[in-house]
Amino acid sequence: MQADEEMKKRAEAALGKNAAYGEDFNLDEYGIAPDNAEKADNLEELSEEDQRTLLNVGFTPSEDNRSGSLIMLDNTVTHTSLRDKDVVELMSLKDAMKKHEWVKDYMWKLVKPDADKYTAMSYLQKANGYFIRAPEGKKSKMPVQTCLLIGSKQVSQTVHNIVVVEKGAELDIITGCSAKHGIDKGLHLGISEMYVKKGATLNFTMVHNWAEQIGVRPRTVVHVEEGGTYISNYITLKPVKSIQSYPTVILEGKGAFARLNTIAVAHPGSELDLGSRVIFNAEDTKAELISRTITIGGNAIARGEMIGNANNAKGHLECHGLVLGGGMQRAIPILEANVEDIELSHEAAVGRIARDQIEYLMARGLSEEESVGMIVRGFLDVGIQGIPDELKADIDATIAMIGEKAI
Repeated sequence: MQADEEMKKRAEAALGKNAAYGEDFNLDEYGIAPDNAEKADNLEELSEEDQRTLLNVGFTPSEDNRSGSLIMLDNTVTHTSLRDKDVVELMSLKDAMKKHEWVKDYMWKLVKPDADKYTAMSYLQKANGYFIRAPEGKKSKMPVQTCLLIGSKQVSQTVHNIVVVEKGAELDIITGCSAKHGIDKGLHLGISEMYVKKGATLNFTMVHNWAEQIGVRPRTVVHVEEGGTYISNYITLKPVKSIQSYPTVILEGKGAFARLNTIAVAHPGSELDLGSRVIFNAEDTKAELISRTITIGGNAIARGEMIGNANNAKGHLECHGLVLGGGMQRAIPILEANVEDIELSHEAAVGRIARDQIEYLMARGLSEEESVGMIVRGFLDVGIQGIPDELKADIDATIAMIGEKAI
């Protein structure tokens, strides 16, 4: 109890501090998102507009080819359904705390409540979110899908997610974050703590599709044990005011592996500060950090950091950025070796599309717009699997728009 009071005091102190870097949001300008939204049992009865919002972040309202679904609207979990009850557990974090006393042992262990003002706000608001667990040895054939939606104007949505993939289990998650039509200003504060146990695998795909005046501050830490694998795909292609995302993966067990892919487009007025960090704390661990960013008038910062604390660890960091139609690109690779027997490398490049590449494709019958679109599509392709056709079509439309603006 005394420890809880001490943490509360530290969080309250952090609440009054401005961000160390990046755009700072005044939390007092945003109300607290309501937690009394109506439940939605049949998602196919939602309006066509709401279903489209879900589809554009990879969430299928029909729930076909999904082992479970969860939607959080503002600060209310409005929908939860589960098909494969034997291989996955899915519910709101608050319900999980009522069902399993041990859930508290996973809360606020990887992300500290006083890390910054945004984590402090989520802690003090006792944020709800999703709890997903794959029991030992279980392997789900279909992904779990979740969606975090802002549905009220000028509010802050506070989210706290816990994911536990137990020994030898395999789990795929597709999660989307968006705002309902007509919601143009708001703040999303998302805390995610993920645990990949010995020999387990977690494939995690996140799709952001916000609005022009939404601020986004996710804070994620992943803990990977011996022989565990964590694959992350992060996609944000639409206008947004500001995103600051820097997930940390801690490779704590021998032979653990992580790969993090980032795909982003910075539109005019957008500030994207994206990246990822891996900490190698055990021998024979490996990681790959791949970043592909395009600016068509906004500002994009691609960060990547690898900290080697164990022998025979290997990591590669790749940051590539394109400047099309103005804006700013900045690549910040960081490699730190604290032992002798380690191999860390990086490759960073920013610039525009070479004219000879465009002319090569035009000489083979493509228009200039089609040529640019093909180059952009190839640039953004990092092998992400499992996204629905509707999202693929939306991505293709975004790439076509980029091709038009780049000419």
